[in-house]
Amino acid sequence: MCGIVGYIGTQDTKEILLKGLEKLEYRGYDSAGIAVINNEGVHVFKEKGRIADLRTIVDDSVKATVGIGHTRWATHGVPSKVNAHPHRSTSGRFTLVHNGVIENYAILKREYLQDVNFISDTDTEIVVQLIEKFVNEGRSVEEAFSHTLSILKGSYAIALIDNENDETIFVGKNKSPLLVGIGKDGFNVVASDAMAMIQVTDQYVELMDKEIVIVKRESVTIKKLTGEIVERSPYTAELDASDIEKGTYPHYMLKEIDEQPLVVRKIIQKYQNDNGILTIDSDILNAVNDADRIYIVAAGTSYHAGLVGSQMIEKLAKVPVEVHVASEFNYNMPILSAKPLFIFISQSGETADSRAVLVQVKELGYPTLTVTNVPGSTLSREADYTLLLHAGPEIAVASTKAYTAQIAVLAIFASVLAESKGYSLEFDLVKELGIVAAAMEVLCDTKEEIESIARDFLSTTRNCFFIGRTMDYYVGLEGALKLKEISYIQAEGFAGGELKHGTIALIENGTPVIAISTQEHVDLSIRGNVKEVVARGANPCIISMKGLDTEEDTFVVPQVHELLTPLVSVIPLQLIAYYAALHRDCDVDKPRNLAKSVTVE
Repeated sequence: MCGIVGYIGTQDTKEILLKGLEKLEYRGYDSAGIAVINNEGVHVFKEKGRIADLRTIVDDSVKATVGIGHTRWATHGVPSKVNAHPHRSTSGRFTLVHNGVIENYAILKREYLQDVNFISDTDTEIVVQLIEKFVNEGRSVEEAFSHTLSILKGSYAIALIDNENDETIFVGKNKSPLLVGIGKDGFNVVASDAMAMIQVTDQYVELMDKEIVIVKRESVTIKKLTGEIVERSPYTAELDASDIEKGTYPHYMLKEIDEQPLVVRKIIQKYQNDNGILTIDSDILNAVNDADRIYIVAAGTSYHAGLVGSQMIEKLAKVPVEVHVASEFNYNMPILSAKPLFIFISQSGETADSRAVLVQVKELGYPTLTVTNVPGSTLSREADYTLLLHAGPEIAVASTKAYTAQIAVLAIFASVLAESKGYSLEFDLVKELGIVAAAMEVLCDTKEEIESIARDFLSTTRNCFFIGRTMDYYVGLEGALKLKEISYIQAEGFAGGELKHGTIALIENGTPVIAISTQEHVDLSIRGNVKEVVARGANPCIISMKGLDTEEDTFVVPQVHELLTPLVSVIPLQLIAYYAALHRDCDVDKPRNLAKSVTVE
């Protein structure tokens, strides 16, 4: 969601901040701004819209070597220039950017700031006004900053600059991601994601909740809110700047779809030992084998991957699995088994809803495992164990390669777990995943055919239904999500047998229905469901697997092992969504109202 950058050093900071914000555009935002300090004071530039709009108002004549920047995804207050960050205190001395949600902002406003004239509708402005109030009452800036953070409830990542001190950026976080980058030759940076500042440094220090950081040109000092100094070494962010560029592709989403065969092969390599045997950490296996039930907690695309993964785990390892939506589980925890183990699936490792559940279950003492694409992310740090996706940076808001990476890693997890329990597999997973990767390459080369399908079925429609059974139903959910989030077509996924229980009432003449059939034992059933919607006027698009295909099918995917079909059947759905959005002139990589990393509940 919102993104933060900051720089203190010797170079002119404006372009560094703007380029950093551009690297954070994938997170989703509706406005942006920067603030820089020089001997003339603080200069703030902010604008509704894209970074390109912000660039047009930044004064090139202003030179400064300290600054902060922000991309905002609206929570409190509509998207506007006034509500955009940075926000300033009444006197103009303090300027601040903030990610997250301050849950008690209204209480703090009534208790401390009744005499303040607020400019914006944001919860953020409360924070900068509190800091100024406490400084005016006699506290040092650091004391005021620390005290303010101590009375906030909710999530925050904050960077503050002081008009009377161009030697420091004050930083703090709680439940929202933030890093400090360590530079060479007299500079340091702040970023909510390492890729924002990877062009200037690859050395980053992780920050923990309820810590503050005093960032200067030559030093970085981490403290707890209690004042205790914390020593922590930086880590190397393993990001290649070329990985986060589009190259010759028109959109990140298309690039990331095409990267999926490579990702699957990389996952095979990463999870093989020197003898070519798939393996995972023995501590993870021990923890899972000691559990009587697995609870998968996730959101959005990761939830859909969890549904597929649950079937793999149950079928191969014979362990019962429940899959839950994180935002619901957080407030409505079911009765748990005696010895549960929790798996959290998150591309970013920063999903706020999932983290809220993680905090709950850790307090109950249950073992936790995170499956994520980002080493060092909050969910990875705070869970007992981590399985990495090794998918590389995913920039497009609509997840593609992270989804297939999640399923591939869960397949490996399920197979290794099965073997640890003494169950022998009837197939060689390494070989079968290799077949999957080859099939993905074939599918990625069928773009013209799939673009034609998108044009024929979705050019003018206002809605679309996806149907499938068992594993195909789960893929249909993901296909519907991809279509709705980037093309804005009303799309829903249903179990084929559920249509007649109400949804079939929505079928009209010409309504597109995309049916998926890759599972032999339900092939005839889903084809029967297709007949039912055709009888009501639907326009059917049947996507089947070779070996189950018939003359009436619209598109046929290569044959792979039945348990792994979601890895291939999803690719035409991803491409259909891509081309449907393209034909409707939608912003494919940055769809409206959405964010890549959902860091607020």
